[in-house]
Amino acid sequence: MTGLISGDFVESSDPFALFADWFAEAKAAEPNDPNAMALATVDATGLPDVRVVLLKQADERGFVFYTNEESAKGGELASTPKAALVLHWKSIRRQVRVRGAVVRVTDAEADAYFASRSRDSRIAAAASDQSRPLDSRKTFDARVAELQKQFEGKDVPRPAHWGGYRIVPSEIEFWQDRAHRMHDRVRFTRKDTNSQWTKARLYP
Repeated sequence: MTGLISGDFVESSDPFALFADWFAEAKAAEPNDPNAMALATVDATGLPDVRVVLLKQADERGFVFYTNEESAKGGELASTPKAALVLHWKSIRRQVRVRGAVVRVTDAEADAYFASRSRDSRIAAAASDQSRPLDSRKTFDARVAELQKQFEGKDVPRPAHWGGYRIVPSEIEFWQDRAHRMHDRVRFTRKDTNSQWTKARLYP
Protein backbone atom coordinates (compact mmCIF):
# COMPACT_ATOMS: atom_id res chain seq x y z
CA MET A 1 0.00 0.00 0.00
CA THR A 2 1.16 3.52 -0.82
CA GLY A 3 0.51 5.90 2.03
CA LEU A 4 1.66 7.90 5.00
CA ILE A 5 3.24 5.32 7.29
CA SER A 6 5.11 6.03 10.54
CA GLY A 7 5.67 9.67 9.63
CA ASP A 8 7.62 8.90 6.45
CA PHE A 9 7.06 10.93 3.30
CA VAL A 10 4.65 9.53 0.79
CA GLU A 11 6.61 7.21 -1.44
CA SER A 12 4.55 7.91 -4.52
CA SER A 13 5.04 11.13 -6.47
CA ASP A 14 1.64 10.63 -8.11
CA PRO A 15 -1.24 12.01 -5.99
CA PHE A 16 -3.85 10.36 -8.22
CA ALA A 17 -2.37 6.92 -7.56
CA LEU A 18 -2.25 7.68 -3.85
CA PHE A 19 -5.86 8.83 -3.90
CA ALA A 20 -6.89 5.63 -5.66
CA ASP A 21 -5.22 3.58 -2.91
CA TRP A 22 -6.86 5.55 -0.12
CA PHE A 23 -10.27 5.56 -1.83
CA ALA A 24 -10.16 1.79 -2.24
CA GLU A 25 -9.48 1.42 1.49
CA ALA A 26 -12.28 3.86 2.32
CA LYS A 27 -14.77 1.95 0.18
CA ALA A 28 -13.87 -1.23 2.06
CA ALA A 29 -14.18 0.42 5.48
CA GLU A 30 -16.81 3.18 5.37
CA PRO A 31 -20.31 1.96 6.28
CA ASN A 32 -22.09 4.51 4.09
CA ASP A 33 -21.21 6.75 1.12
CA PRO A 34 -17.40 6.64 1.08
CA ASN A 35 -17.65 8.91 -1.98
CA ALA A 36 -19.46 11.68 -0.09
CA MET A 37 -17.52 14.92 -0.32
CA ALA A 38 -18.07 18.48 0.84
CA LEU A 39 -17.99 20.79 -2.17
CA ALA A 40 -17.24 24.50 -1.69
CA THR A 41 -18.01 27.21 -4.22
CA VAL A 42 -18.51 30.98 -4.04
CA ASP A 43 -21.44 33.13 -5.11
CA ALA A 44 -21.31 36.37 -7.10
CA THR A 45 -20.47 38.36 -3.96
CA GLY A 46 -17.61 36.04 -3.00
CA LEU A 47 -19.57 34.46 -0.13
CA PRO A 48 -18.61 30.77 0.25
CA ASP A 49 -21.20 28.04 -0.08
CA VAL A 50 -20.74 24.36 0.79
CA ARG A 51 -22.77 21.18 0.49
CA VAL A 52 -22.22 17.43 0.36
CA VAL A 53 -22.26 15.77 -3.08
CA LEU A 54 -21.13 12.38 -4.34
CA LEU A 55 -17.86 11.79 -6.13
CA LYS A 56 -18.63 9.76 -9.25
CA GLN A 57 -15.25 9.52 -10.93
CA ALA A 58 -11.63 10.22 -10.03
CA ASP A 59 -8.67 9.84 -12.38
CA GLU A 60 -5.77 11.83 -13.79
CA ARG A 61 -8.19 14.31 -15.33
CA GLY A 62 -9.79 15.24 -12.00
CA PHE A 63 -12.72 14.64 -9.67
CA VAL A 64 -16.24 14.43 -11.12
CA PHE A 65 -19.70 15.06 -9.68
CA TYR A 66 -23.11 15.54 -11.33
CA THR A 67 -25.92 17.98 -10.63
CA ASN A 68 -28.63 20.25 -12.01
CA GLU A 69 -26.68 22.99 -13.77
CA GLU A 70 -29.41 25.49 -12.91
CA SER A 71 -28.99 24.83 -9.18
CA ALA A 72 -27.25 27.22 -6.80
CA LYS A 73 -23.94 25.41 -7.22
CA GLY A 74 -24.38 25.36 -10.99
CA GLY A 75 -24.91 29.11 -11.06
CA GLU A 76 -21.94 29.71 -8.79
CA LEU A 77 -19.69 27.55 -10.94
CA ALA A 78 -20.87 29.35 -14.08
CA SER A 79 -19.73 32.69 -12.65
CA THR A 80 -16.65 31.40 -10.80
CA PRO A 81 -15.46 28.06 -12.23
CA LYS A 82 -13.28 27.14 -9.28
CA ALA A 83 -14.01 24.87 -6.33
CA ALA A 84 -12.64 22.98 -3.36
CA LEU A 85 -13.64 19.61 -1.97
CA VAL A 86 -12.87 17.45 1.02
CA LEU A 87 -13.46 13.77 1.67
CA HIS A 88 -13.19 12.70 5.30
CA TRP A 89 -13.17 9.01 6.15
CA LYS A 90 -13.63 8.63 9.88
CA SER A 91 -13.33 4.84 9.75
CA ILE A 92 -9.74 4.99 8.47
CA ARG A 93 -8.92 8.37 10.05
CA ARG A 94 -7.92 10.04 6.79
CA GLN A 95 -8.86 13.10 4.82
CA VAL A 96 -8.20 14.39 1.29
CA ARG A 97 -8.57 18.01 0.25
CA VAL A 98 -8.62 19.24 -3.36
CA ARG A 99 -8.68 22.69 -4.95
CA GLY A 100 -8.73 23.68 -8.59
CA ALA A 101 -10.48 24.93 -11.69
CA VAL A 102 -13.79 23.42 -12.77
CA VAL A 103 -14.80 22.32 -16.26
CA ARG A 104 -17.95 20.60 -17.50
CA VAL A 105 -17.74 16.97 -18.50
CA THR A 106 -18.67 16.06 -22.07
CA ASP A 107 -22.28 15.38 -23.04
CA ALA A 108 -21.29 11.78 -23.75
CA GLU A 109 -19.97 11.36 -20.21
CA ALA A 110 -23.08 12.95 -18.73
CA ASP A 111 -25.37 10.79 -20.89
CA ALA A 112 -23.55 7.62 -19.84
CA TYR A 113 -23.72 8.41 -16.14
CA PHE A 114 -27.36 9.55 -16.29
CA ALA A 115 -28.29 6.29 -18.02
CA SER A 116 -26.64 4.34 -15.18
CA ARG A 117 -28.90 5.91 -12.55
CA SER A 118 -32.08 4.22 -11.38
CA ARG A 119 -35.24 5.13 -13.28
CA ASP A 120 -36.70 6.90 -10.24
CA SER A 121 -33.52 8.96 -9.84
CA ARG A 122 -33.70 10.02 -13.49
CA ILE A 123 -37.35 10.99 -13.05
CA ALA A 124 -36.52 12.99 -9.93
CA ALA A 125 -33.71 14.84 -11.71
CA ALA A 126 -36.07 15.82 -14.52
CA ALA A 127 -38.78 16.92 -12.10
CA SER A 128 -36.66 19.07 -9.79
CA ASP A 129 -35.95 22.79 -10.13
CA GLN A 130 -33.08 22.25 -7.73
CA SER A 131 -32.34 24.99 -5.17
CA ARG A 132 -35.36 27.08 -6.17
CA PRO A 133 -38.41 27.75 -3.95
CA LEU A 134 -41.04 25.00 -3.78
CA ASP A 135 -44.53 25.93 -2.58
CA SER A 136 -45.33 22.44 -1.26
CA ARG A 137 -44.15 18.85 -1.43
CA LYS A 138 -47.35 18.02 -3.28
CA THR A 139 -46.23 20.12 -6.24
CA PHE A 140 -43.01 18.15 -6.59
CA ASP A 141 -44.75 14.80 -6.08
CA ALA A 142 -47.26 15.76 -8.81
CA ARG A 143 -44.41 16.55 -11.21
CA VAL A 144 -42.82 13.19 -10.48
CA ALA A 145 -46.13 11.38 -11.08
CA GLU A 146 -46.67 13.27 -14.34
CA LEU A 147 -43.23 12.34 -15.65
CA GLN A 148 -43.63 8.71 -14.59
CA LYS A 149 -46.80 8.62 -16.69
CA GLN A 150 -45.18 10.50 -19.60
CA PHE A 151 -42.22 8.13 -19.79
CA GLU A 152 -44.05 4.90 -18.98
CA GLY A 153 -42.42 2.18 -21.05
CA LYS A 154 -39.90 4.67 -22.45
CA ASP A 155 -36.35 5.70 -21.69
CA VAL A 156 -35.95 8.78 -19.51
CA PRO A 157 -33.60 11.17 -21.37
CA ARG A 158 -31.05 13.34 -19.61
CA PRO A 159 -32.47 16.86 -19.15
CA ALA A 160 -30.51 19.54 -21.01
CA HIS A 161 -29.89 21.35 -17.71
CA TRP A 162 -28.40 18.31 -15.95
CA GLY A 163 -24.72 17.45 -16.29
CA GLY A 164 -21.37 16.94 -14.68
CA TYR A 165 -18.42 18.96 -13.49
CA ARG A 166 -14.78 17.98 -13.20
CA ILE A 167 -12.53 19.67 -10.64
CA VAL A 168 -9.09 19.81 -12.26
CA PRO A 169 -6.79 19.98 -9.24
CA SER A 170 -3.94 22.38 -8.76
CA GLU A 171 -3.60 21.20 -5.17
CA ILE A 172 -4.25 17.86 -3.42
CA GLU A 173 -3.56 17.39 0.27
CA PHE A 174 -3.49 14.09 2.15
CA TRP A 175 -4.06 14.04 5.91
CA GLN A 176 -3.50 11.05 8.20
CA ASP A 177 -4.64 11.10 11.81
CA ARG A 178 -2.01 10.23 14.41
CA ALA A 179 -1.96 10.16 18.20
CA HIS A 180 -1.76 13.35 20.23
CA ARG A 181 -2.68 15.46 17.18
CA MET A 182 0.74 14.83 15.62
CA HIS A 183 -0.92 14.19 12.29
CA ASP A 184 0.76 13.67 8.93
CA ARG A 185 0.00 16.16 6.13
CA VAL A 186 1.46 16.04 2.64
CA ARG A 187 0.44 18.46 -0.09
CA PHE A 188 0.93 18.12 -3.85
CA THR A 189 0.78 21.29 -5.96
CA ARG A 190 1.23 22.15 -9.63
CA LYS A 191 0.94 25.28 -11.76
CA ASP A 192 -1.12 23.65 -14.53
CA THR A 193 -1.94 20.26 -15.98
CA ASN A 194 1.31 20.24 -17.98
CA SER A 195 3.43 20.80 -14.87
CA GLN A 196 4.98 18.21 -12.59
CA TRP A 197 3.61 17.85 -9.08
CA THR A 198 5.61 19.36 -6.23
CA LYS A 199 5.33 17.50 -2.93
CA ALA A 200 5.74 19.08 0.51
CA ARG A 201 5.16 17.99 4.09
CA LEU A 202 3.13 20.40 6.27
CA TYR A 203 3.04 20.93 10.01
CA PRO A 204 -0.09 19.30 11.48
